[in-house]
Amino acid sequence: MTERPLAWILAGSALLPVLSGVVGLIRTGSPGLALAEEAEISFEAVPPDKWTGEPYELAGKRLVFTNWYYVRPGGYAWVDAQGSNVSANRAQKIGPWGARFERADDAPRGIRLFAEKPERRGPIVEAERPWEEMGLSIRYALKEGDRYRAWGSCQDKEAASYQCYFESADGLVWQRPSLRLVDYQGSNENNLIPEAPHCVFLDPTAPSDERYKGVSDGHVEKAQFEAFIERYPDRWQHRALRKDANFIAALYGYVSPDGLRWTRLADPFTIEHTDTQVVGCYDAVRKKYMVFTRTYFVGPRSPRAPDDPAGMGWLGEARGSGRRSIGYTESDKFGDFPVSDIILSPRSDMSPTELLYTNGYTTVPGAPDHHLLFPTVWDTSDDTTHLEMAASHNGRLWNWVPGGRLMETGNFGRFDGGCIFWHPNLIELADGDFALPYTGYEFPHKYPRGAWSYRPGYAVWPKGRLVALEAPEEGEFSTVSFMSPGRKLRINAVTKRAGHVLVAVTRRNGDFLPGRSLDDAVPIVGDQYRTLVQWRGGDDLGVEEGEPIAIRFRMRKAKIYGLDFE
Repeated sequence: MTERPLAWILAGSALLPVLSGVVGLIRTGSPGLALAEEAEISFEAVPPDKWTGEPYELAGKRLVFTNWYYVRPGGYAWVDAQGSNVSANRAQKIGPWGARFERADDAPRGIRLFAEKPERRGPIVEAERPWEEMGLSIRYALKEGDRYRAWGSCQDKEAASYQCYFESADGLVWQRPSLRLVDYQGSNENNLIPEAPHCVFLDPTAPSDERYKGVSDGHVEKAQFEAFIERYPDRWQHRALRKDANFIAALYGYVSPDGLRWTRLADPFTIEHTDTQVVGCYDAVRKKYMVFTRTYFVGPRSPRAPDDPAGMGWLGEARGSGRRSIGYTESDKFGDFPVSDIILSPRSDMSPTELLYTNGYTTVPGAPDHHLLFPTVWDTSDDTTHLEMAASHNGRLWNWVPGGRLMETGNFGRFDGGCIFWHPNLIELADGDFALPYTGYEFPHKYPRGAWSYRPGYAVWPKGRLVALEAPEEGEFSTVSFMSPGRKLRINAVTKRAGHVLVAVTRRNGDFLPGRSLDDAVPIVGDQYRTLVQWRGGDDLGVEEGEPIAIRFRMRKAKIYGLDFE
């Protein structure tokens, strides 16, 4: 048997050393782990886009750590007295203390992830127009070129609802452009827009007249419902039939040439029970349209049960079983979506009265392959809300980010002292802060609404310090290998006075690049925001064009928030 090097015995390291070759020979000391035992493996038929594993490709020029996806698990092995790898080797007759466990140099140790709590700011826009007198919100914001754009809703003193639009040069001071699209009390000099979706996103693959897209909940009439389910028997669910409210719920798509004049597509995407906040986007990495919905964690009804004339046995009321959760559906085109499935539900360590009311889906600014959810957690025991965070590397597999309750309902007397609902997108302000819009209400969510008031606010993470990868004491880790999107590296990090961060650059096999080892690193100490990483041999990564690299870190009493390549 051929021994495998220590660095190869790990999930996430390369088991196939020659990717460009047609044939590889792989042997292992353990039949249970064998890819092939003295067998020839051909990869001719596998197209390049089907390969998985290192090196990765970043979708942007920013790398943050919201989960362990970009952190290498690290190598390990049991070795004998001579230092040879004997892991799971059935031929070795070694007693209970004859082998020792070792981990490779790139093995992570002494580190953890946790979400930082944001600052509360607001109202960020005061109610100044008659159509905003009762309420004003920003439901969706994005940065497009040099301007920030925001879509919201408002209500006048008669509780008539409208949709509105704002623009900003810095994401802090918002203007109301005169759009002349909607008449309000005899004048069209306002920032109101006609019917618009819950969310707005840019589609880089679309023609100019459909460059902007959006999704929203809606209703269908009985005749349209019957025609739809006959044509698409797999794209509806019975929970869409809200007998208590006398409507049939549906999910719709919208297109627009400018984000202001919208056309709703004739057919709904699906007929399912979703409402309140629906978020869509286009994932350029996976080339998928993605939609995040409100759905319910609820089981199938017994076929032996009597008919339920109210049709409400599933909903989260006094006798209901449905727990509000976050759903997801995807499609290769802006249509043909299946009914959404649950991707995130209330954790078991949450209170049984806590539900996921909205999803708050977004990506990290400058890093479109880092997906986040900012669920509004609604507690029915006291009608309050709070913010938590979940992360994913592909939008489908999600994990809660440690940190728990990041932001609570405000104090009485504040504009957000009743309840808060957070909205997309997480945007990067001109000073580097990350801001997440929210709507703050003066009254609790289910309080009588005849006199309610609501205004927009921001949850702000100064200097973009969203999630910390921290070494409370001594820590070390390596990223997976990837194709570098730049030749220089800037780091967003904070250390204690007695702490430091050392950065090294390695090849895929773990060897340090010349002059870029941990011993060559200039220590990073203190509060360093987008600070250029340097070595005694220079301030570039020292990587050849087309060569995969990994970044190795050695830390002490330090937090890393992100890496920017340039």
